[in-house]
Amino acid sequence: MTATTRLQVLWYIGLLTWAVQTAVGQPGPPQGLLCELLRYPEKAVITDARPEFGWIVNDPGRGARQTAYQILVASSERKLAQGGDLWDSGKVISDRSTDVEYAGKALSPERVYWWKVRTWDAADRAGPYSTPRRFITGRFQGRSGLFPGESRWVRTPAGEWVLENRQRGGYVDVSPVSVATLGEGHYVADFGKAAFATLRLRAASPGAGDSLVVYLGERKTENGEVHKNPGRSNIGFKRIGVALRKGTRTYQVDLPRHVSHYPNSQVLAAHLPEVMPFRYAEVVAPAGVRVDEWVQAALFHPFEDEASGFSSSDDRLNQVWDLSKYTLKATPFLSLYLDGNRERMPYEADSYIQQLGHYSVDREYAVARYTLNFLLYNASWPTEWQMHTVMMAYMDYLYTGNTEFIRDHYDDLRAKTLLALAREDGLISTRTGLVTPAFLASIHFSGENFRDIVDWPPGSGGAAGASYQGNTTPGERDGYVFTPINTVVNSFHYHALVLMSRMAEAIGKTDDARFLGDRAARVKTRFNELLLDERRGIYVDGDTTDHASLHANMFPLAFGMAPEAVVPSVVAHIRSRGMAASVYGAQYLLEGLYNAGESRYAVDLMTSDAKRSWLNMIRVGSTMTTEAWDEFYKPNLTWNHAWGSAPANIIPRRMMGIEPLEPAFRKIRIRPQPDGVDRIDLKAPTIRGAVTANWNRSGGRYTLDVVVPANTRAEVWLPGSNPDALTEGGRPIAGAEGVEFRRREDGYTVVETGAGSYSYAGPWP
Repeated sequence: MTATTRLQVLWYIGLLTWAVQTAVGQPGPPQGLLCELLRYPEKAVITDARPEFGWIVNDPGRGARQTAYQILVASSERKLAQGGDLWDSGKVISDRSTDVEYAGKALSPERVYWWKVRTWDAADRAGPYSTPRRFITGRFQGRSGLFPGESRWVRTPAGEWVLENRQRGGYVDVSPVSVATLGEGHYVADFGKAAFATLRLRAASPGAGDSLVVYLGERKTENGEVHKNPGRSNIGFKRIGVALRKGTRTYQVDLPRHVSHYPNSQVLAAHLPEVMPFRYAEVVAPAGVRVDEWVQAALFHPFEDEASGFSSSDDRLNQVWDLSKYTLKATPFLSLYLDGNRERMPYEADSYIQQLGHYSVDREYAVARYTLNFLLYNASWPTEWQMHTVMMAYMDYLYTGNTEFIRDHYDDLRAKTLLALAREDGLISTRTGLVTPAFLASIHFSGENFRDIVDWPPGSGGAAGASYQGNTTPGERDGYVFTPINTVVNSFHYHALVLMSRMAEAIGKTDDARFLGDRAARVKTRFNELLLDERRGIYVDGDTTDHASLHANMFPLAFGMAPEAVVPSVVAHIRSRGMAASVYGAQYLLEGLYNAGESRYAVDLMTSDAKRSWLNMIRVGSTMTTEAWDEFYKPNLTWNHAWGSAPANIIPRRMMGIEPLEPAFRKIRIRPQPDGVDRIDLKAPTIRGAVTANWNRSGGRYTLDVVVPANTRAEVWLPGSNPDALTEGGRPIAGAEGVEFRRREDGYTVVETGAGSYSYAGPWP
């Protein structure tokens, strides 16, 4: 079944469900239950004595909304069936379906509990209760750790190893897509995609003393063997010997434990078999030994493949999406975001891009929350990376609606805006003597050489002999000139202040919200006075240079700092530079282009087959996004680095424009910018349920079919500024049921709807 067919089947199933439930006349049982943002709380332990609950309202009719709910919590499944002995919320008049805090009798640590929920619709009709779900509590107090909020392994009352407040990964058996025989006793199994895994195989040996040689790797040679000469790269490769016993037996390859010298490197728990990234398994067996079974035992964090989907009329874009989505499935194998197999440590910028992508392909929030918690207290060295923690916290709030993390860590998050580095005019610098031990302690940085980064790697002008040096002098920075006042750093500072102001407002810190908002406005004004070259209409790299790199222009464009009058010249300069940025910088380049309405050029970059492209990653043989565009640019790269997965979030968030306008998707914006693609079928997960959007353009007209989940509203931007030319369900917009005209803006007609299925059509402008 193709991706298009799968999406069409899901579409028709949704319509059938809607028809059945509409006939019944009441909401169905709530689905997608969450406890502490965990989809499988029975496979974790929760250390919050007052956990939060959430669910998807199961009522796909037009305008469907929840008007009340009732939650029952009990000490056993039997008592839950009898009404709940710990908490019966009663009928609560509220449309809240996320972040509902437990308010019953005190829970005990290290116990198993059960809960369920039902909802009422707009006509005050009650639906049935959800399927009962379990959650397990851990220790509530008295825990000490390496940092506040550290999650550790514990054993449940049933004896199972689980993690605190996050899910654990599990091993999934993957069969090879092909097995080639290269000679007697010489085999190569291809599993189709690389995964962090170990290998199981079955071998028959006529006697004791025989052994196999196993080669595991992410790439192969032209003759079909595993590539055994990785050079300076960190593309996965290992050689392992396997001792055999007499008879037919199954063996699991015992991989050496991963060792890293990096300060925040993460290790696999001792009770779990070690893994490495590999796609190919080459086995060399002695005469008389038969090998007839190969299994890639892949370690995956829980992932729902059907939570998202994408198919389009451009097969290149489909390949890029598939590559990016699979990367987001395969890389959080340790249940937090890591930068790749070499370091196995979280970095703030890497994690932010992985968070955006993960939210876009799966209804999963705990990995991002825990990674953010880790990074807040284990900072890495780049200046801009610190401000990415503010960005992660804001996205956590925007996508989940939960303010608990902001409340608990407000002062630490505020410090990450780097206000302490500001000079009198509001701009910040790491070169004015303000990077003191006290400052570094305030952002929890304990390393060395705190400095600006702009992009990575720096190129052949960096440290002599460094393994990350590529073959171009400008590197991935487009020749950026570092000065005391750094344009990229101050772009991030402005953005962090804006987001911190919004988070302050969300938790009632109105005075600080006003201060931070005023400071952001001050920074923006001074930024444009000092760093915008008005004669050329573009930004320079800093206060003492006239060099204007791609980066000095794409970041202000991405963060909404460029005055409207200079946007055309900034865009023209950006286009003149091409993809002169890393896979990390590509995220912000694409954000800026969509902000400026340059959707066609953005698609051109995502579907390019140049050396700096996602198609090049596929061409060289990787099945996950790579750390750099190519070994040419970064010889020590890995082939499993999720900071290169920008298309996974750019396609749903910017190309189809599906983003939360209010926290927890209480209100959604759908603003398609599909120029350059005639057909798009997209399914995007949200905490309230999936949003689907199907776009078709043909013969000068377009159709846009959308499904908005229950208990939310959507602001839909329809291409074309003449409402009279637009229809919904074959009727003029003005007379369409549940569709309200709002305004004309930027060549769009903006309408607002409630939940349900809608079919729009109009002339392509």
